[in-house]
Amino acid sequence: MARADNTYSRVVAGMKVLLPLIALGLLSTMFLISRTVDPSKTVPVGEIDLEQRAQDMGATNPSFAGVTAEGDEIRFTADMARPGRENPERLIADEVSAQLRLAAGTVVDITARSAAFEQRALTAQLSGNVHIKTSTGYVIDTEQLDTKLDKLHARTPGPVTASGPLGDFSAQRMVLRNAPESGHPELIFTDGVKLLYQPRDVED
Repeated sequence: MARADNTYSRVVAGMKVLLPLIALGLLSTMFLISRTVDPSKTVPVGEIDLEQRAQDMGATNPSFAGVTAEGDEIRFTADMARPGRENPERLIADEVSAQLRLAAGTVVDITARSAAFEQRALTAQLSGNVHIKTSTGYVIDTEQLDTKLDKLHARTPGPVTASGPLGDFSAQRMVLRNAPESGHPELIFTDGVKLLYQPRDVED
């Protein structure tokens, strides 16, 4: 019985020495197989195209406001504006909103995805889901609207769809301008105008 107790005691004592050695060996192995770090190497970073960044420099939330000779107020705002890459005098703007407060009392609100402003020519070309709403009840949608910045003159080079006091209609061209004879603002639809007349009051 005493011999068995001695054998058990020797096994326990041996394990107390062996287990720490095994643990130390495992830790050493982990460090040996881990990837070697070279302190002379720089930390990897994403490549930055500085020329691209310089070309894309611009202003956030810019605005432009002015008054025409006829007294019409014009105001443009955008989320971002930046100079054109090929022509620095050409400004490119994103998510554009415009408001025309005409001297006659009509208010015209316009939104578009983008716009290109020509500073010397004082023109703006709005494009991408151009949405026009007037205080006289007209709602117009088109893909491009060319406007002047020094006078009331806006036209669409392509088709438009609209709704207004007379009903729903479409046309290939639209012009917003001050009439040459009276000087009053007028909205003109031309080229293949199609009107679906909707009378206001219909009695049974």
